[in-house]
Amino acid sequence: MAKTMQTQIEVATPGQGLHRITGQVEAALADMRAGTGLLNIFIQHTSASLLIQENADPTAKRDLEEFLGRLVPENQSWHRHLDEGPDDTVSHMKSSITATSVTIPLRDGRLLLGTWQGIYLWEHRRAAHRRKLVLTLIG
Repeated sequence: MAKTMQTQIEVATPGQGLHRITGQVEAALADMRAGTGLLNIFIQHTSASLLIQENADPTAKRDLEEFLGRLVPENQSWHRHLDEGPDDTVSHMKSSITATSVTIPLRDGRLLLGTWQGIYLWEHRRAAHRRKLVLTLIG
């Protein structure tokens, strides 16, 4: 029978952009004494998202950030949800077309990421935030 464990971590972001969190997730796994199974990471926010992406060449990260900025530009005349600034509705749009969770296989307590893969929190707001992530281990 599979065992399930859960913990929560908090990630501070300095503002908009892709922020690598692989190390923080690995530290939480060590504390959980993870074995073999699946790890689901869920972000408890509607203006940030998660993804697995290239972790070696910083130009890949910059290209992704620019791509999403061009896909969902700020300051459009039809934007109505601007209570917290011009990036308010845009941050929700970006989150809606990206992911709020990722699932990664584990073996012997190690993430089975590919050679060039890292786990990223994608902060869609310009201001710094503290983001809560729920890590659920099944295995």
